[in-house]
Amino acid sequence: MSASGHSEWSLISNAHAAPAQRTSPIGIHCMLSVSDLSCVRGDQTLFSGVNFDLNAGQWLHLEGGNGSGKTSLLRIVSGFTPPAQGQVRWRGQPLAQTAEAFHAELLYLGHALALKEELSALENLQADAAIAGRSFERSQAVSALQRLGLRGRTRLPVRVLSQGQKRRVALARLFLQNAPLWVLDEPFVALDAQAQDLVAQAISEHVSQGGMALLTSHQPLLLRGLGASLRLGA
Repeated sequence: MSASGHSEWSLISNAHAAPAQRTSPIGIHCMLSVSDLSCVRGDQTLFSGVNFDLNAGQWLHLEGGNGSGKTSLLRIVSGFTPPAQGQVRWRGQPLAQTAEAFHAELLYLGHALALKEELSALENLQADAAIAGRSFERSQAVSALQRLGLRGRTRLPVRVLSQGQKRRVALARLFLQNAPLWVLDEPFVALDAQAQDLVAQAISEHVSQGGMALLTSHQPLLLRGLGASLRLGA
């Protein structure tokens, strides 16, 4: 399974095969390293032998059909689900040994939006920041919500917003958090073209400033910077 040619960076890994040799364009220990990763659900192996490295200033797009294990891989890499086999390392250390420090440097956005229905969009962002021990100016949160098309809805309870609007509230976190690693599960779903462009711009800017992004998407990616694709189930 070879990465597609988004740039000169190439990632090589095989699903359902022996681990392939990994490459690092920087030549030092990788910020995020995945080795010989396997995932089993019931009696079904979703993927096996998955290897990749992700360094500062890089993004990786996970591809694959429904049921190939993309979301499961994101959750394993994020430390929420244990792998059947293999290891995830962060800053050279096994994830199990550095979980607290790792999660302090992680922004994870999954299918579940993790919003409190009784709070407003603005209050949800403020609550997120308080839990994560981060802070931002109220005006920054309002600006992020407005950029994503929520002008006039920042103070409404989330329960009255549409599903697409709720997703925009969750995505506003991208503009407010400085976590180096972003793990994003279908960040472009339920967004119009303008909002998709804004999210793509946020990811590209994050990577250009030394951040990392690991994401899935069924939509064509228009990301800038050093990146590659890895297909599961090939």
